Amino acid sequence: AGECRNLQNKLAKAAAGDAFIVQGGDCAEAFDAFNANKIRDFYRVMLQMGLIVAFGGGVPVIKLGRIAGQYAKPRSGDMEKIGDVELPSYRGDNVNGAEFTPEARIPDPQRLIKGYNQSAATLNLIRGFSSGGYGGLSRVAAWNLDFMAKSKEGTHFMDIAKRVDEALSFMSACGIDIDSPTLNTTEFYTSHECLHMDLEQCLTREDSTTGKYYDCSAHYLWCGERTRQLDHAHLEFLRGVGNPIGVKVSDKSNPEDLITMIKAFNPDNVPGRLTIIVRMGAQKLRQHFPKLLQAVKDAGLVVTWQSDPMHGNTETVQGYKTRRYENVRAEIEAFFDVHDQMGTVPGGIHLEMTGDNVTECIGGGSNVESTDLESRYHTHCDPRLNAEQALELAFYVASRLRSRRMAAQLNN
Repeated sequence: AGECRNLQNKLAKAAAGDAFIVQGGDCAEAFDAFNANKIRDFYRVMLQMGLIVAFGGGVPVIKLGRIAGQYAKPRSGDMEKIGDVELPSYRGDNVNGAEFTPEARIPDPQRLIKGYNQSAATLNLIRGFSSGGYGGLSRVAAWNLDFMAKSKEGTHFMDIAKRVDEALSFMSACGIDIDSPTLNTTEFYTSHECLHMDLEQCLTREDSTTGKYYDCSAHYLWCGERTRQLDHAHLEFLRGVGNPIGVKVSDKSNPEDLITMIKAFNPDNVPGRLTIIVRMGAQKLRQHFPKLLQAVKDAGLVVTWQSDPMHGNTETVQGYKTRRYENVRAEIEAFFDVHDQMGTVPGGIHLEMTGDNVTECIGGGSNVESTDLESRYHTHCDPRLNAEQALELAFYVASRLRSRRMAAQLNN
């Protein structure tokens, strides 16, 4: 509960422009991908992205993983059809199996136990990395993944690592203790979509310090586009817990409904309590987002605005669900542009990405072509950015934050 409150305070800073959220991870975690090396590699990419944005953008970064509980997924339809065979949809490893067989698609409650155990083990490993020195600034150069060493983004990252090492050497020469916990530990928070209500309720506890209830399955939970309706159980549950929460909104949202929803989730207008995660696609975002921003601004409500540039840009190419890097980047660009025009604050990004060298999204510096999709397409659900594509976006975000900072300094 204390960690949740600390996170909420940081998210309040993001709402004011004094911090920035870098949130990322698998679309859906998979039981068979659970091992220490994969968790470590994901963690390394998140550390790299955080450093790039902090160093280039000049703001503290809130590192928030879609990890240690992202085992359930909403689906557009109850059934999935391949050829002449129709089976129940895959709903995440917490519910059923991804294999397209009648046996795998039968819901199995024992999966909830396995998901809980693996989530707990993942969280413990991340805590060890964060407090045990792995995330310390003296290890920045060691964060680069082997397959990234010769890439453009890997080279740029090593340039930053060298400058960080030089800064640490200078600080040491000045008598500053570079072995202090501030420089050798990092804060990393976990998140997942609040979807499986029975599971979330079982993991909710009363905090002995404040008397509030917290969902202890994660530090931060979000409500999806399909479950955020005002008369649905998910909203009712989330507004009753003390965790900071997020809500996905698309171009289907209108200003009036958004204001009503914000007031339902955060009636006391507490900064950091609520993050609005915008998922529209670049063109629709430029058309619809200004109206939402203006309505929230006029109502005097405090929210943290975050871009999800993934879900509005999904398409099917050669039988594979994929996303084009240039479309993902274009939506982030539109997100920053609209905020610049409206005088509001971009608070973060929310990505589906992995530390693995996959070929699930087309384009970017890794030059993944449509013909490459079949070579390393490993996701159980939606396509993820690979490490190189994720770092490329981090460099772009850093450049936009730097431009905003320089513009603010000129105006002052």
